Amino acid sequence: MRTLTEIHPASKPQGAAGESVAHDSARLHVSGSARYVDDIIEPQGTLFAAVIGSRIAKGRIRHLDLQAVRRAPGVIDVLTLDDVPGHTDIGPVFPGDPVLTRDAIRYAGQPIALVAASSEKAARQAALLAEIDYEIQAPQLDAEVALAQQQLLRPSHRMQLGDCAKALQASPIQLQAKMHIGGQEHLYLEGQVSLAIPGEDGDMLIYTSSQHPSEVQKLVAEVLNLSFHQVTVDMRRMGGGFGGKETQAAPWACLAALMAAKTGRPVKLRLPRKDDMQMTGKRHPFVNRYHLGCDHEGRILAADIEVIGNGGHSPDLTDAIVDRAMFHADNAYFLPNADIRGHRVATDTVSHTAFRGFGGPQGMLIIERAMDDIARHLGCDPLDIRKRNLYAEARDLTPYHQQVEFDTLQRLIDELESSSHYRARRTAISHWNQLNTVLKRGLALTPVKFGISFTLQHLNQAGALLHIYTDGSLQLNHGGTEMGQGLHTKVAQVVARTLGVDLSQIRITATRTDKVPNTSPTAASSGADLNGKAAEQAALTLRQRLSDFLAEQQGIAASEIRFSDNQVCWGTSQSMPFAELVQQAYVARISLSATGYYRTPKIWYDRETAQGRPFFYFATGAAVSEVLVDTLTGEYRLLQADILHDVGHSLNPAIDIGQIEGGFIQGMGWLTTEELVWNPDGQLLSHSPATYKIPAISDTPPVFNVKLFDHANTEDTIYHSKAVGEPPLMLAISVWSALRDAISSLSDYRISPDLDTPATPERVLMAVEALRQKLNGDRR
Repeated sequence: MRTLTEIHPASKPQGAAGESVAHDSARLHVSGSARYVDDIIEPQGTLFAAVIGSRIAKGRIRHLDLQAVRRAPGVIDVLTLDDVPGHTDIGPVFPGDPVLTRDAIRYAGQPIALVAASSEKAARQAALLAEIDYEIQAPQLDAEVALAQQQLLRPSHRMQLGDCAKALQASPIQLQAKMHIGGQEHLYLEGQVSLAIPGEDGDMLIYTSSQHPSEVQKLVAEVLNLSFHQVTVDMRRMGGGFGGKETQAAPWACLAALMAAKTGRPVKLRLPRKDDMQMTGKRHPFVNRYHLGCDHEGRILAADIEVIGNGGHSPDLTDAIVDRAMFHADNAYFLPNADIRGHRVATDTVSHTAFRGFGGPQGMLIIERAMDDIARHLGCDPLDIRKRNLYAEARDLTPYHQQVEFDTLQRLIDELESSSHYRARRTAISHWNQLNTVLKRGLALTPVKFGISFTLQHLNQAGALLHIYTDGSLQLNHGGTEMGQGLHTKVAQVVARTLGVDLSQIRITATRTDKVPNTSPTAASSGADLNGKAAEQAALTLRQRLSDFLAEQQGIAASEIRFSDNQVCWGTSQSMPFAELVQQAYVARISLSATGYYRTPKIWYDRETAQGRPFFYFATGAAVSEVLVDTLTGEYRLLQADILHDVGHSLNPAIDIGQIEGGFIQGMGWLTTEELVWNPDGQLLSHSPATYKIPAISDTPPVFNVKLFDHANTEDTIYHSKAVGEPPLMLAISVWSALRDAISSLSDYRISPDLDTPATPERVLMAVEALRQKLNGDRR
């Protein structure tokens, strides 16, 4: 038998953790041969399903007639709520999400029934034939009105530090502001899709594009009235998720499974893009307010902050999302006296859900606005105000009483300020703006301090399963899901480094609930932290078994044995190929399969006292953005972005830089062009790429400098790396701040303009006009 080492000889292991290697599916992605759920060859007899959704946003169904649907060509069956044998509510944390409705309508597009036909076209055409008589009510779409009427999805929450009211009253300077923060459509390239295949004895196999296979398993089992072990969920890869497939992939898997159980045939359900955008949740829109007190140097003395999260019709993950907005309302700044309140309001839209940053970006915006506002009030450079308020020695306690390691953030900002030539550019831009009356430039440096861990403590755990085969090749499975972010590559690199073998010897298989059970969602930027540690534990177990076996054979201590360069070495010169040791261990009946498990230490949070350590550590970064604004049209360009981001000791620098670039651009889209629009009847108007503008390649700045701040994580994470999935998105706040800077130049930087997000060209133009009117009024 030839080993992999003999077939693919190498002088040292290739692709171990810490190296820049390509994404494990990169070639498949660019060649179009990567297999997604919709690419799976359907089993014989597969049916295709389409959802019959509500055409109104709020009201009741007076009469439902599906006879025309049943008679339509190609239709095999129709599913209604009466056909559900088990649970009918599939709310992921709290109830409120009926799998189908027969009476109350809470949002436009709410699923009422499902039709299955012999072709996708036949199913979709038949779905249009449903005759539904509604009792229409006026939808509530305004979050502030909903709060005033106490339409809450969950109780409000409050965090306090010091005596905010007293400190605020004593502050020599007080400022107040309110801003509206728009939501964001996930617009993943691969839409929501599931394929359900019935098996023996009621078993069900689900292929789904989901960030949380275990939740899909649970909910499918519950709607079918099965035990969890009767449902297997398989998830190889997603064409993007961004949080939109954490909870909201489950409904379509449940519907496909229900129809498959009813008909006894495989069922595929893939939402058309328009339905996907109408029927699935977005990033939460927020309304935020602040009332700050500061001294004459711009140091904050008291911060009264209120965040109002628009959760849509049901709780979904809104409770945790508003919590995280509150946790990040300080961003990188010490608030010695703080009173932060968060509200979770209900409106008559689709239920909003997780999105990269999970509420953190919405919370950060209000304090970053405050930094600019303080600077304009005092006539200072906003960067100086930011630096004066940074966490520092004896100023390192968050409003939720967690201590902050401040040194890294301070050094990172100083380094970026220098490398980006911020001060020289600020001087040049101010001079340029004095000479140009129409085109104005803006510059901003903003930091990010983002907490890493699920705020729901029990989700901070992961498992892995690792097999070594007798030719020395390895197969790895873990609980994380791959959505293009390179998680599988990083986790495989961890195993390669632990066992001293080439990355090419390791194959990661689809995430499956029958291999690693009870998994947490791939979210909260914790995928590599959790699953990398779990995989390392499995690899360490196998390494120890092999070491003990070899040590007994050679009469040496197991601690003398080293795994590196595809070899197992001991003594001064003795070694054997890794695969040879594996073969000997197999013959000696040594187990070559192991599980690994990891749970995040140190984290806790007492909700009653609003105190604790909800985050294992903080990921930090900073960005400088320079923009050019046409004050006659509101059009603008991002001219340059300079980013310095802390990922600890990177597991894969190339992938991390790609995540930083992608996160920044996605964040820029959220803050500038991506506008969600509902009409007064509650219908989503921005329901296609034709009416919803994500950034294009032309929106990427022509000068785009990204550098990793190579500084080991002081916490015991996998190889002392730091998470990189979500924090870079918030670096794009610098773009919004730079737009405000350019507009403020019209007043010689004396007025801080109101600029809600997304800061579309129309909003920029309105902000320009509002500032000009104020200047004209002051002159009069």
